[in-house]
Amino acid sequence: MNAPLYVTPTMISGGLPPTSEELADLLRQMLDVQREQVAILRAQQAASDNLSRWRAFLNRWAIEFPEVGGECKQAMPALERAYLLLIQDVLGRLREVEDDLGDEFVLSEFLDRYGTKLTQLGNMISNLSPIADAAPADAPAA
Repeated sequence: MNAPLYVTPTMISGGLPPTSEELADLLRQMLDVQREQVAILRAQQAASDNLSRWRAFLNRWAIEFPEVGGECKQAMPALERAYLLLIQDVLGRLREVEDDLGDEFVLSEFLDRYGTKLTQLGNMISNLSPIADAAPADAPAA
């Protein structure tokens, strides 16, 4: 991600190489900067941890909706299987009509038949999978 930083001794004013104290001070400064970078990266990672956000969401509503996480976990395999079956069907039909997709009627029929279903199933999986992932392993299901 970041390019390595190479430090070579440079002459200071007067033409003398840096002293060991100056080099030690420079190395300490570099370590401080690297520590700051690590702290920033950790903060960025924590801020982008969607799983913890979904866990907090489920915890906030655990009393009113205790079964939602477990039910999402149970539903995911069926949704994923249906999605893959639909994709398989789409690809099979695409092989049959690929040369004719330039025809407006064939394209419209193809999109009408598969487009909405594929989009809706994909959206359902996208919406439910983070909740299923965030649910505890022993989440109750109805």
